[in-house]
Amino acid sequence: MPEFNAMAEVAPFGALLLGLIVGSFLNVVILRLPRRMHAELAEACADLRDEQAEPVTNRWFGLDYLITPASTCPHCGHAIRAWENIPVLSYLLLRGRCSNCQAQISVRYPLVEALTGLLSLGVVLHFGATPAALAALVLLWGLVALTVIDLDEQLLPDQLTLPLLWLGLLVNIDGLFIDLTSAVIGAAAGYLSLWLVFQVFRLITGREGMGYGDFKLLAVFGAFLGWQMLPLVILLSSLIGAIVGIGLVVLRGRDRQIPIPFGPYLAAAGFVALLWGEQINRSYLQLAGLA
Repeated sequence: MPEFNAMAEVAPFGALLLGLIVGSFLNVVILRLPRRMHAELAEACADLRDEQAEPVTNRWFGLDYLITPASTCPHCGHAIRAWENIPVLSYLLLRGRCSNCQAQISVRYPLVEALTGLLSLGVVLHFGATPAALAALVLLWGLVALTVIDLDEQLLPDQLTLPLLWLGLLVNIDGLFIDLTSAVIGAAAGYLSLWLVFQVFRLITGREGMGYGDFKLLAVFGAFLGWQMLPLVILLSSLIGAIVGIGLVVLRGRDRQIPIPFGPYLAAAGFVALLWGEQINRSYLQLAGLA
């Protein structure tokens, strides 16, 4: 099996490199997808008012906005050349500034690239060079984009959550992560559990505590990991959210009335459950004397 062993040795490096490249693309998605959604909403509203609006093109299966126009500096319009678009490395070579106008480049771009690369490496180290690793990578990349978009816009786009939901069900047809019955029940239970919390909270307070995107994201984890993993995801995300929320209030004096997006905490908890959920659940059952 020398060929398999060689592939297994190269796979982590390949995952890191691929993750860096995908991270660069995710920066485009994070920036342009919300803009596209706002433009489509403005066009729809203008149409309802019988007003003229700038038309939103819809070529290449509606993905034209990710391809054109080419990336440019937001300050001076300088077209980003190939050597200026190498993940992480270009930022370091340019010292974080545009080569044309010397305007500061947001550090978020290399951070997203580095984070995606390192997490992709972690996924392949955990699953090995397997179909499970490939499915987990696609899920991870979607979670990175959803996390940053939610932090920016308090929005979890259907364009990302729904394909991930269907992917989770499809990969479990042959039980890649969990049996298909558990995946289907998990998808339904994930959505309905947070939907129920949303309705109860609105009934008691008269306010909306979360968005429908959160329901769909939890359904994604139910589809990938089964209903058995949902309690862990909900518990971890609530714990992370509470710690971060209290920290923001205490350390930064954040207004408690300002909403905090829940999607990033769900994404972090779901990723932990993807890699170590079974071990965490097993350890809990052993401590509780149930296993």
